[in-house]
Amino acid sequence: MKVPDTALLESDCPDLNLLARGKVRDVYEVDEEHLLFVATDRISAFDVVMTNGIPGKGILLTQISRFWFEWLGDAIPHHLVTSEVSEMPANVQPYRDQLEGRSMLVRRLTILPVEAIVRGYLAGSGWVSYQKEGTVCDIPLPGGLKQCEKLPAPLYTPSTKAAFGSHDMNIPPSEAVRILGEEHASKVEELAVDLYQRASDYAAERGILLADTKFEFGTNEAGEVVLGDEILTPDSSRFWPADEYEPGRDQASFDKQFVRNYLLSINFDKETPVELPEDVMEGTLRKYREAYERLTGNPAVRNG
Repeated sequence: MKVPDTALLESDCPDLNLLARGKVRDVYEVDEEHLLFVATDRISAFDVVMTNGIPGKGILLTQISRFWFEWLGDAIPHHLVTSEVSEMPANVQPYRDQLEGRSMLVRRLTILPVEAIVRGYLAGSGWVSYQKEGTVCDIPLPGGLKQCEKLPAPLYTPSTKAAFGSHDMNIPPSEAVRILGEEHASKVEELAVDLYQRASDYAAERGILLADTKFEFGTNEAGEVVLGDEILTPDSSRFWPADEYEPGRDQASFDKQFVRNYLLSINFDKETPVELPEDVMEGTLRKYREAYERLTGNPAVRNG
């Protein structure tokens, strides 16, 4: 897989109906049954999209998602139809140059209004909550756990789905039941934990610890719960190199920590987009590329 030298900040497919531009992804309507997800090279931190992008980031994210969807096969129902532009409908074909490697044709779903987060290690907002309350999403945990320590078992800790520009809010599983209903809430939890465990076991064999991840589910026309969105990428997960893991401190990670660290160093106001320096972009891309190569076993090389 080749990684381009220039960043795609915004796709332009005028003959398709643009439904949304998110922090990273542009979403188009292809027909009544299908959507087109386009992962741009935009990068966000603290819910703010930076003014420049990271060349090839969207391709790496898409190809990691594609790998996981294909690896799962029929084990868990999902929305991906194809990530090959040549297999997409005729109205998509004119935009091949933009879309190659960074797009997915997916089945339309009615998205469920809860993010399904599964934690295998005590990090991030889970660690903050544990320090204050001894719980995560109102779930009691044993005393004396260290930062980033492995949990006794994978923990399902859902959150609300916030509007663009707002923050998701962690909620107890009982609140997810109230929002989704018992049947859907139970199925989402079952699928999310099973998927986390499968992916965690696979990643561990390749020297990566899957600390936590979030999934998005929806329902199809038959009312079945189906996995949607992207899955198990550095944008939706915490991946840690196993050979550097040590509980009791922050961990090295395969994600945009370079960006967050830089923004903290300049006292970023968490509101105003800024331009990232070259070394920060390169460091971030290097981590995404390493995650892709370790997980898939395939090389990611620069054009030229």
